[in-house]
Amino acid sequence: MFNAADCRERGWIPLLIDVHGHIGRIVPDRREFIDPANLIAKMDAWGIDITFVLPLSEHPEGAYLECNTEDVINACSRYPDRLIPFCLIDPRFGNRRDMDFTYLLEEYRARGCRGIGELLPKLDFDDPLCINLYRQAGKFNMPVLFDMQDSADGYGLRDDYGLPKLENALKKCPDTVFIGHGPTFWAEISADVPEESRAAYPKGPIGMGGAVPRLMRTYPNLWADISAGSGYNALTRDPAFGIEFLDEFQDKLMFGTDSCLRSDVNIVYPNIALIRDLRENKKLSEEALEKIEWKNCAELLNLKV
Repeated sequence: MFNAADCRERGWIPLLIDVHGHIGRIVPDRREFIDPANLIAKMDAWGIDITFVLPLSEHPEGAYLECNTEDVINACSRYPDRLIPFCLIDPRFGNRRDMDFTYLLEEYRARGCRGIGELLPKLDFDDPLCINLYRQAGKFNMPVLFDMQDSADGYGLRDDYGLPKLENALKKCPDTVFIGHGPTFWAEISADVPEESRAAYPKGPIGMGGAVPRLMRTYPNLWADISAGSGYNALTRDPAFGIEFLDEFQDKLMFGTDSCLRSDVNIVYPNIALIRDLRENKKLSEEALEKIEWKNCAELLNLKV
């Protein structure tokens, strides 16, 4: 097992920020609780300096990982130099298109939360309830990190082929930064998205003209994190395209893991292996790597490092 000092000595990663981390109890195995000490152990093993911790269970769809905003804020307060909280608000709270979330956003920002996420209600991406929340997040300079998984029985925001609902939200909420994540989002990196793979991990070469590259070129407020199997798959299924994508969007991509298991500490997570490979084999410029590893995240989330 590697540790952070090991990583520094070998010159792998000089600084690494994970924009997408979790703690909590995974349902239904209630014995498994990923506490902040376990998260710190994983960070040390993988050479991660700072992790942004995302709650889930404000959404009923996110209840598979029992961890709400209060859990996250309390956990991060134990390791303030290593862990930073996000907050989560369900756009259906109050069930009104004009619901005022100011009191929550003011409190959460005052308590150190830097963004909203992981947002994954089973709603259309541009549902009026969602647009209402997005706009208010923008007023508080809080990026929205979302999960998009368009399956009948799953969780996550919904969209059609070509992501027109995401595009509508980007237009309607120009002051809100959206951080893309999830199987359906990353499947749309390609113009060819088989229906059976749209909520999973498509394989094979990437077809030019995908929605994700198009939207990231067009809208300054669309960013993405490269976490989880979905991000890893998108960047490795067609390696040459993956490198071109990382290079083109080096100013809008952020490293992440989305690690949710205690046992992960005993492995080298695929996303860690990917970033090490990029660095060790000089597949990207030093400038581009540093942006993806930590600089973009620090800039977007107002983090002094």
